[in-house]
Amino acid sequence: MCDVCGCPNLTGHVHVAGAILHAESGKQIEVMQAMLHDNDRQAAHNRAHFDAAGVLVVNLMSSPGAGKTSLLEVTIRALRGRLAIAVIEGDLETENDARRIRAAGANAVQITTGSACHLDATMVHAALHTLALRELDILFIENVGNLVCPAGFDLGQHKNVVLLSVTEGDDKPEKYPVMFRAADLLGITKTDLTEAVGDFQTLRALRHFRHLANPAPMFELCARNGGGMAAWIGWLIGERDRVRPARSMHAHD
Repeated sequence: MCDVCGCPNLTGHVHVAGAILHAESGKQIEVMQAMLHDNDRQAAHNRAHFDAAGVLVVNLMSSPGAGKTSLLEVTIRALRGRLAIAVIEGDLETENDARRIRAAGANAVQITTGSACHLDATMVHAALHTLALRELDILFIENVGNLVCPAGFDLGQHKNVVLLSVTEGDDKPEKYPVMFRAADLLGITKTDLTEAVGDFQTLRALRHFRHLANPAPMFELCARNGGGMAAWIGWLIGERDRVRPARSMHAHD
C-alpha cells in the first residue's frame, strides 16, 4: 500500500490507441523510504532517456477539473507545425482525455492507474517504450488530478507545472504547500470566470505561493479565450531550448 495516500498498488496499465500494455510491476513496499528510493532510481533512469533524446518533459499537476487537458489542447494547436508534442495521460479510469489530445493533433499514451491517485516513475517508464522520444520536442505528463500525492513522486521530468483554477479558491498554495513548493511554474486557470466566482484574488494566491519561498513564475491562463497563452508558449520554447544541447551532444556520441 502507498504510505503517501493509501493507494493499494503502484502499478498501472498503459493504453496505446486502445491497446493495453501492462506496466512493469513494482513490488509492494511497506516502508515509505524504500519505496521512494526505488521510485527515484527509476526516475533517474527515465531522466537519462529524456536527456539523451533532448526532449523537454513537463509534469502537469492540479486538482481534477482545473483545466490541464484544455490547456494541453490549446498548446498543441498553437505549436502545430513548430514543435512535436506527445502526452502521457494519467487517470484512474477511461481514455477520455487521451482521445481529446489525439483529436488536437498529438500522440497520447494513456495510463489508467485503477485506484492509485498518482503516477510513478515505473508507470511512466513503461509508456516511454511506445514513444519515439528523439522525434519529440516536448513530452507532457498529465498526472492524475490530485493536489497531494503526485508531488511526492519524481517521474524523471525536467519541470513541474501546477495549475490552480479560480474556482478552487486562492488559499490552495497555503493548504497544499508540498505541491506548490514543487512548482517550477504556477498557472492560474479559468481566469474568464474570476468575476463570476467573485472571491478569488490572484494577488492573494500569489502571496500564499511566495510565502512558500518559491520564486517560480506565475501566469494567468485561459484556454477558452487565449489569455496568457503567449507567455506560456514562450516559457515552453525557452525551456525546450535549454534541453536541446543535450540532443546535439548525444547525436555525436
